[in-house]
Amino acid sequence: MAAVGLMLVAVIGLVVGKHDWTPDLKLPRPHSRACTVQADGEVALNPEQMAHAATIAAIGMQRRMPERAVVVALATAFQESKLENLSGGDRDSIGLFQQRPSQGWGTPEQISDPRYATNKFYAALNRVRGWEKMRVTDAAQRVQRSAYPEAYQKWADESTVLTKALLGNATGAVACTVDGEPAMRGAAAATALDNGLRLDWGRLEASAQVTGLTVPAASPQAGWRYAHWLVSHATDHGVKRVRFGGLEWTADDGAWAKITQPDQAQHVVAEVFAEP
Repeated sequence: MAAVGLMLVAVIGLVVGKHDWTPDLKLPRPHSRACTVQADGEVALNPEQMAHAATIAAIGMQRRMPERAVVVALATAFQESKLENLSGGDRDSIGLFQQRPSQGWGTPEQISDPRYATNKFYAALNRVRGWEKMRVTDAAQRVQRSAYPEAYQKWADESTVLTKALLGNATGAVACTVDGEPAMRGAAAATALDNGLRLDWGRLEASAQVTGLTVPAASPQAGWRYAHWLVSHATDHGVKRVRFGGLEWTADDGAWAKITQPDQAQHVVAEVFAEP
């Protein structure tokens, strides 16, 4: 009997040891942390995460949501998907926010679109009375109705850093390194970049050329919003160089540096990789 008891204890120990009983059940997939965001704190992300974070922040501004809403949205996406556009999840959950078609969030195809999913999240948050005065995790929970309502709070600090940078409240704060062959080049890259900017930020007077595009900036804050968005999408849109406010980011160096030649006043300039 003693031997049987010891065997049962060993088996139970193995079973327990192979399970994570914490609320955060999804393990992050390994990626190189090619992007660094520094704004009163530091966050390291891979290119996919960085691009999604930039889109979430931009759409929040396009919808004229308070900055606090962007923090809540980013914390929610961190917890639900690690800022990755997942094809599945718990039951029929899909996408950045793990929204469920069966719960009325939209069709699987719609929810799989990060822009659609982000807009749906902000719309739902906006219907929560008094969300602006709630803790991040309480506001997120009122939208998500998770079985683990406290899980979102642990991402509040990272989301605050990202929000400050992506909304233009920090200078040269988003730096990404582009490795390998660009996803696209030339006119195709410039066109995709222009379309992406307009979809995320709304009405813009950007001017696209074969070599890249120029975006007018009404203020330094607006300029850094667009500059950081462009760097965030460098890997998936073939961005080679971004210039604004006396600083220049390049894909090769993956960092911002001072430049000596004069800038185009009140404009963000992006250059894409040329056709081979």
